[in-house]
Amino acid sequence: MARKLMALSLAALAAAWLALPVLAQAKPVAIDFWYNAAASEAGQPPDSWKAYEIIKGQLGIDLNLVQLPSTSSDQDTKINTAAAANNLPDLFQVQRDVWYKLVKAGLIAPVDKLLPQMPTRTKLRYSDSVRNKLVTLNGKMYGLAEPGALAGTDGFVVRKDWLDKLGLKVPVTIDDFYAVAKAFTEGDPDGNGKADTYGFGGYLEPLSMAQQGLGSRFDAILGAFGADSTWNLTSAAKFGLKVKQAGYYEAIAFMKKLVEAKYVDPDWATLKKDDFRAHWKQGRFGMMTEGYAALAMQANYKDFDANFPDGEWLAINPPLGPGKKSSEGPFMRNARILAVSAKALKEGKGEAIAKLLEWMQKDEGYYLLGFGEKGVNFTIDAAGLVSTAGIEPAKAYTAKPQAPLLQLKNYVYVNSPEELKVRYVTYKTSKGRTMDPLGYWEAFKKAPWSESTGALVINPPANGSDFWRYYTENQVKFILGLQPLTKESWAAYIAGLDKLGAKDFEAAAKKQALEAGFIK
Repeated sequence: MARKLMALSLAALAAAWLALPVLAQAKPVAIDFWYNAAASEAGQPPDSWKAYEIIKGQLGIDLNLVQLPSTSSDQDTKINTAAAANNLPDLFQVQRDVWYKLVKAGLIAPVDKLLPQMPTRTKLRYSDSVRNKLVTLNGKMYGLAEPGALAGTDGFVVRKDWLDKLGLKVPVTIDDFYAVAKAFTEGDPDGNGKADTYGFGGYLEPLSMAQQGLGSRFDAILGAFGADSTWNLTSAAKFGLKVKQAGYYEAIAFMKKLVEAKYVDPDWATLKKDDFRAHWKQGRFGMMTEGYAALAMQANYKDFDANFPDGEWLAINPPLGPGKKSSEGPFMRNARILAVSAKALKEGKGEAIAKLLEWMQKDEGYYLLGFGEKGVNFTIDAAGLVSTAGIEPAKAYTAKPQAPLLQLKNYVYVNSPEELKVRYVTYKTSKGRTMDPLGYWEAFKKAPWSESTGALVINPPANGSDFWRYYTENQVKFILGLQPLTKESWAAYIAGLDKLGAKDFEAAAKKQALEAGFIK
């Protein structure tokens, strides 16, 4: 009888449950995220990416990723175009110059209220008072100051195998550099009997307020003349645009001489970042400035190793110029700015954005975005560290085919010593030579640099686009011979900058750097 009553009770409960109205499942919140890819040439995460499934199923977020262009100017264009149409994405990375304009236009939202909703991420990423200054206006944070690229990561390197082939010594002075560039161009260092090599390779890469003009890829050359960065931040007395100070004219004249002799990869003025990297892997030039990870990580080095198994890049100090000047370029405690559009907050997406970012930083998101799937792309060893032991080589997180899965890794990495060891693992080349990516970084950090963190608090002038276009385009024209380079034409160029407001810009920039405590 008891069993019969129980069966009836269960049947009644089931019937009652079936009779209840069906509640609609909450619709996922759509979040558009425009991001800077960790490896721009590798492409987007695939539709089958495990993270999409978890983010939608557990967080209730329909994440739409859009990879920003690999060059800063193209990124700016894409974001400015979206802003003009009042169609900025919900979450996006942006350079500070553009960020400042968008904040002034009311298109970027303050994020102070989001910080308590993501305690783990805030503690690990948004608690640096110096970085936070870069996204603060009128006492409010209008962006998330992500830890930027590790400082001092890009350095000057030379093909050691080419030096050995031609019986040359490591260049020390700027004259040595010129002689090696000539030999690499004219001496057939790859031994293929063709005139298809150049001494130096680079491309235009103006970066933020610190590296306008030719940009970071030519800093090692310009630094020999004290012209490796936009601002002189050595003291309040010397503060100003370096282009108006001693040495800059001589730096441009040297670049013109180098280009006219055809000792620089002739595509330098039109190359994009991905093309530049394809060129050095194809053996087009024997000296360059490159990031240690882009140069030496196994996935990035693989193509060069396949083409030149005896090839070897040697990290050396940038050349010494007149007055013993030398610099890799501006040294900055940089930040990647993540912005939330005002439209996203107005549409009530703030909570979902905070939930997404917090998940990214906690264990599940951190490992998935930083290293892939456990048991597929990595394992955890006895010491609790990420490892590839027992993982199929082609599936390892360090392998080139897995790069699309890790495109957001820079948004979760914390740069601890333990993490760096597993991110930048040592390995053997095809000829058995040990490659240590972190070894390149250590060498780069020991080279001379120009302290320039203060440049990051300088706000662009109102006519920033016109100002920087004039600033850069005329330098390129001088170098390419499209306009004569003389003391008189240079003076006219500087006068043109003043007509565009350079003096007022310098005065405002000096005030900002002083108030932030970066110069005295």
